[in-house]
Amino acid sequence: MKYQIAFSCVSHIGKCRKMNQDNFICNGQYLEQDSQAKEVWLKGVVPVKSPQIFGVFDGMGGEECGEVASFLAARQATMGVIAKRTKDVEADIKRYCLDANAAICNYAKEHSIVCMGTTAAMLVFDKSEIVLCNIGDSKIFRFAEHKIEQISQDHLAISPYGTKPSLSQHLGIPPEEMLIEPYIAHGQYNKGDIYLLCSDGLTDMVEVSDIENIIEYSGLERVTSVLLEQALAHGGKDNITILVCKIESKDRIWKKIMKRLLKKSL
Repeated sequence: MKYQIAFSCVSHIGKCRKMNQDNFICNGQYLEQDSQAKEVWLKGVVPVKSPQIFGVFDGMGGEECGEVASFLAARQATMGVIAKRTKDVEADIKRYCLDANAAICNYAKEHSIVCMGTTAAMLVFDKSEIVLCNIGDSKIFRFAEHKIEQISQDHLAISPYGTKPSLSQHLGIPPEEMLIEPYIAHGQYNKGDIYLLCSDGLTDMVEVSDIENIIEYSGLERVTSVLLEQALAHGGKDNITILVCKIESKDRIWKKIMKRLLKKSL
């Protein structure tokens, strides 16, 4: 069976931040470094003819630094994964992580920035499988058979009870200090599967059980906006980036067209 990916994406500044330090890659698009938009929406459908990459990046390091780090990571993904399109997606992703990490470290060094980095949570849909890669705490969930499951792996340090743990891994760590170790996994996807990639601006504000219910009872066109509404209603303390992908059979769109034509003829 041939598949296509229906996607919906929003990146929002939230209620408390002065700028949006999140970024994404969605159908080859990402936020430009100088983007001042408080919110950006994207939606569409893309066939799985060649590897398709979707990702969320949450920058850190203070105003301007985090924004640049997430931008560099998103831009590098279009250069390091999509552009190559080799038969070894995992090797391309590993190479991408090293290249993105180097780009951020070099920028920090050139501009005398002490702390600068970004998380990365990415899915690459190939014809036969899905390849997941994440580093940091931006999460990836799969919703299938009415259940939600986190399929990414958080990279968090041990912290005192009651305090949010710091990251143990992220893009932007100088190689002489620590080797980055992104989490990479392979899996199969099926018609009807829904994948959610998001920054912690969503998961810090909305419980996973509530996210599950929203996905269950909201259509693809509404689920992104409902999740955003809930994150803002609960405080919107951080930037919020939400990317939802649904696996559909490629002939679904033609069935819709034929159904509409049939109605008109009647």
